[in-house]
Amino acid sequence: MFTALEKAEFDIVVNAIEEIKGSAGECIIKEGDQGDCMYVLEDGELGCTKVFMPGTDPTHLKVYAPGEGFGELALLYNAPRAATITAKTDYVIWKLDRDTFNHIVKDAASKKREKYDNFLASVDILKSMDPYERSKLGDAVKEQKYKKGEFVITEGDEGSTFFLISEGTCEATKNLGGAEPQKVKDYTKGDYFGERALLTSEFRAANIIVTSDEAVCLSLEKKTFDRLLGSLDDILKRNMEQYHKYTKE
Repeated sequence: MFTALEKAEFDIVVNAIEEIKGSAGECIIKEGDQGDCMYVLEDGELGCTKVFMPGTDPTHLKVYAPGEGFGELALLYNAPRAATITAKTDYVIWKLDRDTFNHIVKDAASKKREKYDNFLASVDILKSMDPYERSKLGDAVKEQKYKKGEFVITEGDEGSTFFLISEGTCEATKNLGGAEPQKVKDYTKGDYFGERALLTSEFRAANIIVTSDEAVCLSLEKKTFDRLLGSLDDILKRNMEQYHKYTKE
């Protein structure tokens, strides 16, 4: 959520966020209450529960670990808290108020989503996804900058990340048995590579090297994709022709 922020916006959030320390057993968020802030967990473990039917016991949903945020749904949709968050251990969390979230974080995330939605829609392997699913990916992609001559991907490394070129150019080189790797393909703005990494963490088949003075690539990790949307294998099965293309190559 915070990766969409420019440095100046990020500085505002850092200045606005408030550190809170607490003890095991404390209730941080109560299901049904109105929410006026979101939190990020720095240290400790928090349990998340939800009552699905009135009069029944709460159902355990997950345990929050350091680095995870929660409580943003009440701010995004102006809705009551959807679950109860209780401390399992002593904890340290950071609290961000509604105004800062709405004016800085929410706006930046929305702009990022709009910026990348059409780009992601052009990727062949993602065409089976609906607009809502692509919007979630738009929130999750990371922007990475490279200089001329830098390797984005190295042949032989294990692949777990998919890349799209937002700015600049790259080339693919491959070891074909000679003394030096040979160029096999050029990439420009709008091209993508490493998409099979979203299906399986197979070894990289080529090097991808930046040929422009600078390049900006959008990256998406398989573990992030799986966490947000589940298996890409299942999504591809909506279009069996596309599914067979990527699973039989």
